[in-house]
Amino acid sequence: MSDVVVISGHPRPGSRTLQLAMAVGKRFAAHRGHVTFVTIDVAELGQGLLAPADAATGEALREVQDATLLIVATPTCWGTYSGALKVLLDQLPPNALAGVLAVPVVTADIQARADAAEAFLARLLSELGADVVDFGLTAIGPELADPAAVADQYAEAIGT
Repeated sequence: MSDVVVISGHPRPGSRTLQLAMAVGKRFAAHRGHVTFVTIDVAELGQGLLAPADAATGEALREVQDATLLIVATPTCWGTYSGALKVLLDQLPPNALAGVLAVPVVTADIQARADAAEAFLARLLSELGADVVDFGLTAIGPELADPAAVADQYAEAIGT
């Protein structure tokens, strides 16, 4: 069982969205003490994301379902979360995230788009059975230059 699982739904590997999500995940992991920490960069799954029985995608889905804390990050794409993230999460069975605490993390150019996408992502995670934090993290433009500082501010704001 993985304690903290970070998913980045950005279509580009190693994105700033991934960096922010990892900073948040590490902040939560540090607060929890010794934990297992897993990172899933959906961009690295490539075409396997669409292939039935792809080993890497299957392993990613197992890690997601075994998490106790799930940090799910996405850039804003046309007012909502990324299609690549949706493709991954659509492969989960109903109620797959029951008992999992989920933290939505959204990056965008402007705050209004980030807020809208965060609400959609929180609803998706809730539909999958996750216990979603009361408010997710949104970060825009210049804030992404220092992901550790943004993660620290967010963790402090929610009392972690």
